[in-house]
Amino acid sequence: MEDVLDLYAEPEDAKRPVICFDERPCQLTEEVRQPVPVRPGQGERFDYEYRRNGTCNLFLMVQPLAGWRHVETTERRTSQDFAHQVKALVDEHFPQAEVIRVVLDNLNTHTPAALYETFAPEEARRLTRRLEFHYTPKHGSWLNMAEIELAVLSGQCLKRRIGDREGLRREVAAWQTERNGKRAKINWQFTTLDARVKLHHLYKS
Repeated sequence: MEDVLDLYAEPEDAKRPVICFDERPCQLTEEVRQPVPVRPGQGERFDYEYRRNGTCNLFLMVQPLAGWRHVETTERRTSQDFAHQVKALVDEHFPQAEVIRVVLDNLNTHTPAALYETFAPEEARRLTRRLEFHYTPKHGSWLNMAEIELAVLSGQCLKRRIGDREGLRREVAAWQTERNGKRAKINWQFTTLDARVKLHHLYKS
């Protein structure tokens, strides 16, 4: 826990950026009947019925101190999908970084082994040399700031029915562009000292 909190307390470093990474499933649903549009004194109304069109996955990475985030819509969330997101993080999003410090939860696909399962050993090693993995403790995934950003995404973009993956991709891309344009940041205030006081039961007397 303190490893992650100490990381959050460091100043921004373009050569060693801190990136929080997380993912969430997303159910695709579409309307059976057209909603009734807004009228004076009455909000838009939706029928309770809907059609399910399967599921997909959203990978989210956020750089809290810079106010940058990227969301990728994928069909699944396998270890290979994770590996390709990490490769994009290294080669496309932060090619000039010396090392990228990635905050993750303990999902079984979030490991360097996923890179070796997906790419040739030389390529996997090239990527892992540029990465530093920092894991939140068991039952402590709330320490990953990417969860906060996913909550914002859910509240601002996903609280309506979206029927297909391409439509979801467009909606999420528009949300991402707006948030990045504002350089919206996460105001994290929980420190190592706070942890030692408020979570004292986790420490030896």
